[in-house]
Amino acid sequence: MRAPSAIWNPGAVDSSTSPSPADAYVAARRRGKYPRLADFAAQLSFEFDDFQLRGCEALEDGHGVLVCAPTGAGKTVVGEFAVHLALAEGRKCFYTTPIKALSNQKYADLTARYGPEQVGLLTGDTAINGNAQVVVMTTEVLRNMLYAGSSTVNDLGYVVMDEIHYLADRFRGAVWEEVILHLPEYVRVVGLSATVSNAEEFGEWLVAVRGDTTVVVDEHRPVPLWQHMLVGNRMLDLFAGEEPGGGEAKINPQLLRRVEDVARMHAPAGLRGPRGRRGQPPRAPRYRPPSRVDVIDRLDRAGLLPAIVFIFSRAGCDAAVGQCLHSGLRLNTPEEVAEVRRIVDERTADLPESDLGVLGYWEWREGLEQGVAAHHAGLLPAFKETVEELFVRGLVKVVFATETLALGINMPARTVMLERLVKYNGEAHVDLTPGEYTQLTGRAGRRGIDIEGHAVVLWQPGVDPRQVAGLASTRTYPLRSSFRPGYNMAINLVGQFGAEEARELLEQSFAQFQADRSVVGTARRIERNKEALEGYAEAVSGDFDEMLAYVELRKQISEREKLLAKQNSATRRAETARSLEKLRKGDVISVPQGRRAGLAVVVDPGLDPLHEPRPVVVTEDRWSGPLSVSDFPAPVESLGRVKLPKHVELRSPKTRRDIASSLRSTGITRPPRERRRSGANEDGELAALRRALRAHPAHGLADREASLRWVERYQRLSAETTQLERKVAATTHSLARAFDRIRALLAERGYLGENGDEVTDHGRLLGRLYSESDLLAAECLRHGVWNGLTPPELAAVVSALVYEARRDAAAEPRLPTGGGVPTAWQETVRIWTDLVEDERRHRLDRTREPDAGFAWPVYRWARGESLEKVLTAAEANGQELSAGDFVRWSRQVIDLLDQLRTVLGRDHHVGAAAAKAVRSLRRGVVAAGEV
Repeated sequence: MRAPSAIWNPGAVDSSTSPSPADAYVAARRRGKYPRLADFAAQLSFEFDDFQLRGCEALEDGHGVLVCAPTGAGKTVVGEFAVHLALAEGRKCFYTTPIKALSNQKYADLTARYGPEQVGLLTGDTAINGNAQVVVMTTEVLRNMLYAGSSTVNDLGYVVMDEIHYLADRFRGAVWEEVILHLPEYVRVVGLSATVSNAEEFGEWLVAVRGDTTVVVDEHRPVPLWQHMLVGNRMLDLFAGEEPGGGEAKINPQLLRRVEDVARMHAPAGLRGPRGRRGQPPRAPRYRPPSRVDVIDRLDRAGLLPAIVFIFSRAGCDAAVGQCLHSGLRLNTPEEVAEVRRIVDERTADLPESDLGVLGYWEWREGLEQGVAAHHAGLLPAFKETVEELFVRGLVKVVFATETLALGINMPARTVMLERLVKYNGEAHVDLTPGEYTQLTGRAGRRGIDIEGHAVVLWQPGVDPRQVAGLASTRTYPLRSSFRPGYNMAINLVGQFGAEEARELLEQSFAQFQADRSVVGTARRIERNKEALEGYAEAVSGDFDEMLAYVELRKQISEREKLLAKQNSATRRAETARSLEKLRKGDVISVPQGRRAGLAVVVDPGLDPLHEPRPVVVTEDRWSGPLSVSDFPAPVESLGRVKLPKHVELRSPKTRRDIASSLRSTGITRPPRERRRSGANEDGELAALRRALRAHPAHGLADREASLRWVERYQRLSAETTQLERKVAATTHSLARAFDRIRALLAERGYLGENGDEVTDHGRLLGRLYSESDLLAAECLRHGVWNGLTPPELAAVVSALVYEARRDAAAEPRLPTGGGVPTAWQETVRIWTDLVEDERRHRLDRTREPDAGFAWPVYRWARGESLEKVLTAAEANGQELSAGDFVRWSRQVIDLLDQLRTVLGRDHHVGAAAAKAVRSLRRGVVAAGEV
């Protein structure tokens, strides 16, 4: 039954149910209390859920809000209500998103509702109506505004932070915390987050740094999600229902039996082996999972389309589309094909016709007409956006996607399928986490369209249904801060607040908040340990300090004995090795210990100039083989000799028998075993320690051993407590200490004054560079290593600071020859090497090594060459570079060049070259689709 609060929406009419007089009275009271919410709700055609109402009511009451709800639950209603409030109050609202695609999507939504005059868009490369009352932007743009003291922030009333859980991202997450900490106190923050298990902790931090904040958590999916596994050609439910008494859902026993049967009948896919030998059963046939075409056909017949199939491989996504094309699979009607063609023509009108072939346009278009498409980071942005629009409109029925699709883009489906539960994270193949599984499958079930959503895992040998059930049922997805100070951040903090206030600000970060909380339990344990230590000290009879000194003497004796034993062992081994080197063929020796103990005759000295000797012997019992130094605890002496033939054939049993007989007939007997001398009795230091121990007052105590046991416990617990205290000290104020180390390095290099409390001219330049390699870029500018470069050459060298190859390149990256690039590149690498050495000395994270893998393609593009030539040359150089990757990296190079132009100005040679480089790069497919 819905909560009474959810039925008051005046914009929705439901004739099937009528509220009771009491419910109607409650709804009327709420409408009177929240008139702006009533006005906003009247514009919408659906009823609000209770969590949406609670979030909106908190906003109208003047609170900040954190809303945590599953994907597709409708969190954005609360963010859009903040926009409505800002417009009603005559104040500004900034709507921030983590990625440009989301910003573009939200800009289109708000423009359709409020008109282009009221709404603006600001991303890294786009500025539309930036002074509007409502501005959609990426989070980095807002961070940069706050550091620059932009007047655009004036009259700001609300900031909506969509996908606020992105602050856990290890590369960009710090930006979200910077914004939250730097926004003026009067600005209300509306955080929209996926479901996380520590929402209350996150809310407590927001209250601490932003003031009154209401936390609204809703774990209920508006569209129920059913979990399945596809085993061969059969789709089976993952769960068989809930245990009696409301316990956890149990795994479907039919599924377990089916998996066992199929696994028993087949060998794993790809496993090859010899056929059965004569008289043996043949090897089980290899398991072949159903083809992607069969899977799509199966989903289509079950009424489970549209579907997103996650493959976690770009090549796999493209191959899947190719398989569907070759099979003749058609999911669209002739009317839908005509609509697809119209939208594709409209969306790709800006693409140069000469580039369509190299972009794979015709194959891509054919797939769309048949209702299938790929979606991954290697696609051209215009292609991706077209796929997204067609999928939302129901004109693409199946999308084969990598996990990048899960990043907030509004593309819900009826079904989500996972081909594998393993993905490549850039370094290794790793299992999906429960949080990732939930985020991916959260796309299933379209609110207002589907009555239920479906998540399907394709079974492969080695996949255990219990593992899938664990992923599907785990509800613990904690939000962990990735915040840490960087060079640009340090400059801006010192410039705005001074060093001391900046340290205090860092102490307020969510990262430090979590770190401090994590040591609360440890601090309590330290206190308990200290109480126990006092009890241990009281349990010792006699003087406690004297007992400690006595224990320390015993420890010194033990350590000295171990050291002498180690030294003696090393000496004996060296002496033994030298004695083995003196042995000659025919020498009779005694093997004192081990399985080969007894007399033996050397048949080969086994000398090796690089290793210890390993003499080959024949023993009395006719065993033959090599011995080593380890077989002799003391040096070896020859006891006599046996005459041997010139060539000894040890593989012959007769030869071994004859040598053993000759050995026994010599009459030589084994010498008695000598006891090892440790050498400890001859050590003066050890003797002095033993005398001091015997003379110690505690040595004669009657209950000495009982007291010593208490002292030993005391020492063990004391060592543990010291370790825990170090852990607490390292965690507490950790960000402030890291900030101090960064300030020290920046002061050394002239970006801060000697005391690290004032920003220099070089520092002000660094404070305006926003890049992963910000200090390296600033150092290159400061030392003039990019002076004199032409615009294409500058683009080539600057690309090394933003580009990062997906995998280790097989070939050495190619650089433009001639001109200034080789020298500028060498100087850039030299500066990076010096910088990394300083970072190591100051115990700071290392700046990423420059990667010249994109220098040659971007250089040729900046010179005006065609896309086909650029990509063909990259491929010939052994480089994996798709059109989408080329556009994405080109735009990142443009972003950094744009910053250089802004920071240096067009009067500076590098600034002027950067401006020209931007113009030469921003053309064709790189410029196409920019809003």
